[in-house]
Amino acid sequence: MEKFTTLSAVAAALPEDNIDTDKIIPARFLKTTQRTGLGKYAFDSMRYRPDGSENPDFILNKEPWRKAEILVTYDNLGCGSSREHAPWALLDFGIRCVIAPSFADIFFNNCFKNGILPIKLPREVCDQLMSDSTMGSNARLTIDLPRQVVIRPDGEEVPFEIDPFRKHMLLEGLDDIGQTLQHETEIKSFEHKVAGERPWMPTITLD
Repeated sequence: MEKFTTLSAVAAALPEDNIDTDKIIPARFLKTTQRTGLGKYAFDSMRYRPDGSENPDFILNKEPWRKAEILVTYDNLGCGSSREHAPWALLDFGIRCVIAPSFADIFFNNCFKNGILPIKLPREVCDQLMSDSTMGSNARLTIDLPRQVVIRPDGEEVPFEIDPFRKHMLLEGLDDIGQTLQHETEIKSFEHKVAGERPWMPTITLD
C-alpha cells in the first residue's frame, strides 16, 4: 500500500448527502476481485450518459477536476452495501483523500485499509472547501497527515482528528497483511518452537 504523508492536489466537490456505494461503483461492475481497473467505472451513472458518452456537466469530467485526488462531499458518504470495491474504484480513479461531515462505518474502515484517508470535518467547513475548489487548478488543498491539518488555498489550517493506529498505518503504507508481516520473525520463531514441541503439527509458511 502506498504511504500517505502529505498530499497537495485539486479537490472536487460533490455537494450531496448519502452518496452510497452503488453510486460510487454500480453492482454490475463487481464481478472482479482485482483492485485495479475499476476507476473508469467510478460514479458511472453520474459520469456517463445512457449512450456511454461522458456527461459534460459532471464535475469529474471537467478540467482540472478530471485529475482530482481529493473529494469533498456531505453526510453519510459510502452508505448502502459494504462492498470494498467502492474504495478500490476511488483509489484507481486517483482519489487519495475524501472529506465529509460523516461516513458510513464500513466504508470509513475500508478507506483506511486501502490507503485512502477519510477526514471528518463539520459541514460548514466542507462548504468552505467546496467554495475553494471552484477556483480550479489554483485551488489546491494540502493534506498534512503528520500534522493532522488540511491547508486551504489561502493558507488557513484546519485541524482534523484521526485514530493514532490508523495514522501510523497510513504513514507507513501498511494494510492488515503488511502489519502482520512486520512480526514475521516472531511468528516464524513461534512456529519453530511449536513444531519442536509438537512434531506432528505442520508448520505454516508465510511465503
